[in-house]
Amino acid sequence: MSSDRADIYARITNQIIAAIEAGAGEFVMPWHHEGTATVRPINVASGKAYRGVNTLALWAAAQSSGYPNGLWGTYRQWQALGAQVRKGEKATTVVFWGQIGDNTDEECDKTGDAGERRRLFARGYSVFNCAQVDGYEPEPTVARSEEERIAHADAFYANLGINTVYGGNEAYYLPSADRVHVPVFRSFRDVASHYSVRFHEAAHASGAKHRLDRKFDKRLARHEVALEEIVAELTAAFVMADLGLACCPREDHAAYVSSWVKALQDEKRAIVTAASKAEQAADWMHAQQGTAAASKAKAA
Repeated sequence: MSSDRADIYARITNQIIAAIEAGAGEFVMPWHHEGTATVRPINVASGKAYRGVNTLALWAAAQSSGYPNGLWGTYRQWQALGAQVRKGEKATTVVFWGQIGDNTDEECDKTGDAGERRRLFARGYSVFNCAQVDGYEPEPTVARSEEERIAHADAFYANLGINTVYGGNEAYYLPSADRVHVPVFRSFRDVASHYSVRFHEAAHASGAKHRLDRKFDKRLARHEVALEEIVAELTAAFVMADLGLACCPREDHAAYVSSWVKALQDEKRAIVTAASKAEQAADWMHAQQGTAAASKAKAA
């Protein structure tokens, strides 16, 4: 790995570790959100959502600074829109991947691992949140009602086709039976907690051999359990963001925080890999929506 790429990964990893450690006392992780405007950070110039570790890095920055909006852009992108980054504002680093020999600045949705296979290089960019600039007024957004969002989340989950049993006191995925177990709805303190747990366990199920067959590189094998938990957490956060629902803290995070931090400290590319695999799992979940609709149409 080149020193430039290692430096980019180290900067992002250190930012995320700091966010995890800062929230450990209240079990608040950098991927928790309220389902509001900061959800799924968007590039102001392209209108595209950031993906993978960039989403996590921007969530951490927004959480730390209390930014109320999820619009981000480089200094020049804001300038092109007639806005000005205020003097003294601190930038947030995001990673863009480009193919060797390609001099464009287009974001590449390839993962860090794919980047090694396809000879992609990592390049760090500094971006600023909408709250850090003058001269730009974001357009207001209209959100679905809570009832609509809950109905959408139920349909979304049903379309995953994952065998799910409701009851008991614990939530878990049982690989031997390819089955998710989740306590009944009334066992949770609120709606968001229920769906956060349900999609977390579904994320574990997405890694089954007949689905994504998720594996980690040998260099990450000793941290596989911790990284799989991070993947499940991030997948749930990504999907909950897409569904417009809050992703809530869980007290059982206390058992995982130290192992998460150790994994990230030991291998600077661990969080990039975990975020990439979480994005793949979220993409798989979205893909099932079209598959389920097609199956229903065929049956009709």
